[in-house]
Amino acid sequence: MTVPAEQLLETLERARSAGFLGPGPVEAHIRHAEGFAAAVEGALGREPANFADLGTGGGVPGLVLGMRWTRAHGIFVDSGQRRCAWLREAVLELDLEYRIDVMEDRAEAIGRPGEWREQYEAVTARSFAGPAVTAEIAAGLVQIGGVLVVSEPPAADNLRWPADGLRDLGFDAAEHLEFAEAHFVAVHKVTAAPERFPRRVGQPGKRPLW
Repeated sequence: MTVPAEQLLETLERARSAGFLGPGPVEAHIRHAEGFAAAVEGALGREPANFADLGTGGGVPGLVLGMRWTRAHGIFVDSGQRRCAWLREAVLELDLEYRIDVMEDRAEAIGRPGEWREQYEAVTARSFAGPAVTAEIAAGLVQIGGVLVVSEPPAADNLRWPADGLRDLGFDAAEHLEFAEAHFVAVHKVTAAPERFPRRVGQPGKRPLW
């Protein structure tokens, strides 16, 4: 079944009405999400087989990526009960229920050793947390050879993504990208993350690595 683009617009309009999506035209949010897709596809040289979206909230970029990558399986990770309930409804409306799982949990817990540990070719994060927190949590989910893509402010600042700090988590140096008039950082996973990362729930945010 092919879901019309209008249905995605309607779904995201409801997310905004519910307070799960920020201000501005929904079309602009979709373009931003398409920038995530372009960054991931450019980094991998193809669409990913699977992906994880951190802090999916109102469905951007997660829902847009799920519809664009028609053969990819994914997880939407969010700790909010109301947001997750809405996301489950949206996944059903958009005919994504066979490929997308909504994980109502803290992302630190999902990335710890277990079923989801370093299983994903792509991990995306929009307005999720600061660079140190995002990188530490994503390190537990991105597989070796995969990529983390994060939305960024317009002015590139290498101090936000220090090479030494990323290397300690198994990542290569950050690459600054621009797609669809939006700015991103792409970070490739080159080695396995140390088993101690991510730390237990709450610790990455309370004591950032840099």
